[in-house]
Amino acid sequence: MQLIRVQSAEGIKRIEISPKSNLKQLYDSVQNALKVDGFGLFKERSFLTELQASGSQLVGTSLKHGDLVYLKQMAGTSSRRTSTTVLDSQMFKTSEKASNSNPNSARPSINVVEDEVDQVLSKADGTIKRERDSKLCHHNANGRCVHCSALEPYNEAYLKEQNIKHLSFHSYIRKQTSGMDQGKYFVFDDINCRIKPGCREHPPWPKGICSKCQPSAITLNRQTYRHVDNVMFENTKIVERFLNYWRTTGHQRMGYLYGTYEQHTDVPLGIRAKVAAIYEPPQESTRDSINIQPDEGADDVDAVANALGLKKIGWIFTDLITEDASAGTVKQIRGIESHFITAQECITAGELQNRHPNPCKYASNGVFGSKFVTICVTGDKTKQVHMEGYAVSAQCMALVRDKCLIPTKDAPELGYVRESTDKQYVPDVFYKEKDQYGNEVQRLARPLPVEYLLVDVPASTPLQPQYTFTEYDKRQPFPIENRYIDGHLQDFNALSCYLSAWGEEEFLEAISDFHLLVYLYKMDMLPLRQHMGPLLEAVRTKNPNQAAKFKIEEVWKLLESLIQASSGGSGGTTSYPSGGAAASAGASGVEAMDLDANTWTCNHCTFINRGELTSCEICSLPR
Repeated sequence: MQLIRVQSAEGIKRIEISPKSNLKQLYDSVQNALKVDGFGLFKERSFLTELQASGSQLVGTSLKHGDLVYLKQMAGTSSRRTSTTVLDSQMFKTSEKASNSNPNSARPSINVVEDEVDQVLSKADGTIKRERDSKLCHHNANGRCVHCSALEPYNEAYLKEQNIKHLSFHSYIRKQTSGMDQGKYFVFDDINCRIKPGCREHPPWPKGICSKCQPSAITLNRQTYRHVDNVMFENTKIVERFLNYWRTTGHQRMGYLYGTYEQHTDVPLGIRAKVAAIYEPPQESTRDSINIQPDEGADDVDAVANALGLKKIGWIFTDLITEDASAGTVKQIRGIESHFITAQECITAGELQNRHPNPCKYASNGVFGSKFVTICVTGDKTKQVHMEGYAVSAQCMALVRDKCLIPTKDAPELGYVRESTDKQYVPDVFYKEKDQYGNEVQRLARPLPVEYLLVDVPASTPLQPQYTFTEYDKRQPFPIENRYIDGHLQDFNALSCYLSAWGEEEFLEAISDFHLLVYLYKMDMLPLRQHMGPLLEAVRTKNPNQAAKFKIEEVWKLLESLIQASSGGSGGTTSYPSGGAAASAGASGVEAMDLDANTWTCNHCTFINRGELTSCEICSLPR
């Protein structure tokens, strides 16, 4: 083997190649090792004599063992790269075409499909319109001056006047791309806290490290922008149903927020997360803790939400302790004198945000930050229940992703950056604060106040309630999942009682419940999931005719027959007679479903079995 040294802007790289290989294979090896394209190799530092990528000229005849060649990045792709695959060529052409169509954007390394709200805001004008001032403007109605001309969305004076604490993400992008170069070289680089793998200049860590593979030290800065500017719950009943568990048991509770992202007009180029439902995963909770259990049905919940036009947009948890039950007051646990969010909650938020990254065309790897929000329900200064919204910064997401940040044992408001070990190298992390004399000093983040990692996100409900799902009045709603207490269980009896409360013409309203739809989708007794597409579409579009068509399908008729058999004569959105009439009605319903009289109903799970079976086909209990 022959050793060839290649010098580029990144340093010197050693390439091992056979002397019998041709120069075209040398170009392939250099491209794979340095991850570059569109380059040339030269013998001199002045780039005079170029090594042509010839398939007939051998490396051994052109270069000697240990020779140093110089890599020069060309303006475009070279014709010598004939070995590039068709797929890579198509990806490069697609990226180049996107860059030419929008010269103001940085070209990402991959094709990025941004969220719909991001696509709308990227095309929006975004400027802040101002009316003509009768005192300061001395021009006609069609003129403009410094007192009435439109402002940029990142104008500091306007944001301060409107009490807007953070820039919206798209305003921040507009600010970064407003210079002379129009953002030609602007890009969000991924923050890396790990050693770059594959360095051959030295033995692997902990036996060696160099400046090429060593991650840079990080200085934490308070993030000036946020990806989501407001969290809006469609109505107060969403939160009230969530809080009913705490009111019943005194235990804390956690749930995932499902909803949509839309434009927030109160903030220039702002984004609002609109919450339509809260899903509560399996969990064990006490008065002081929440332990989230593995959720085997998480994919089913996401499938139902996607069919309804929703997505997982955040998480919510309670931290409530009753002070006076008769007055309905709670203790104020969190505040400026204690903490707003604990280090463990901050790490959990960072982990969840890493699972739900934000697609961004200005990011070097196609994603940057996250729109995933955190809502804490706790007591305020007036000892009333209120909501506080947060998100963690991109720097915090990187520290959590690379397992550099851990909580402290006895101070919930402080995190701690790990120290380097034989298994993991951790870069130095600093933050700046003012000392007792007012001077700004730099501190090592051991420990670290978590407020350097947080961004505030206001949470509220609208003056006029909105309802994606059913607006319950006097009817009892369908129970919420994973609540193992009396009166909150999701079972077939609860399904029967719930549907019995609705009339024939109210089928769409009855079925428009997120928790009910998830229960039906996950039902094992009757496999409904492959038939629920038209029903979910009817709920999404609020189409009663489409819902009525689903109601007369065979699979729903079978479910109604099971409900009738289990309830002894009443159940479902279809009204059934009771007593002996119920038996005859039930027999006709079963006959309509091509079920003969030679069947029997399991007393445990209510499944209708074939007559020749001696035990239930579903639960295996004897007849």
